[in-house]
Amino acid sequence: MTEDRLFPPPAEFTQNAVISSVQQYDELYAAARDTPDEFWREQANEHLHWFEPFTEVCQWEAPDAKWFVGGKTNACYNCVDAHVEAGRGDKTAIIWEGEPGDQRTLTYRELQTEVAKCAEAFEQLGVEQGDVVSIYMPMTPELAIAMLACARIGAIHS
Repeated sequence: MTEDRLFPPPAEFTQNAVISSVQQYDELYAAARDTPDEFWREQANEHLHWFEPFTEVCQWEAPDAKWFVGGKTNACYNCVDAHVEAGRGDKTAIIWEGEPGDQRTLTYRELQTEVAKCAEAFEQLGVEQGDVVSIYMPMTPELAIAMLACARIGAIHS
């Protein structure tokens, strides 16, 4: 038995989507497939903040690949701070629901504050750029906060 029913999204949702049609998706897919360096250069420059621009999109020396060679960015900045700076600080960043029905939301501004506090705590414990931090936590907002705090200070989370 095969399933071939389609359930298209409501028109309002599609209108506001980043990729709003199958045609647009197919065009993006073709660009990524046919001219990957150009595609990823455009995507990285359009969607990410760079503290220092990259000089090369991908340096491939099998079996190793280096992406965005020479560039400096910060995943935490792009996930949190950029939203606050763009005026979305009061928008919801995290919606969490636990058991039995516990609920919590964090705005980007609240998330930024919590991440900064956690990053400061890590630094006070001696965590530095390049260190590996193993995180063993349940799926709560604090897990995302700890991971983002690692990214903020350049530590690797595991």
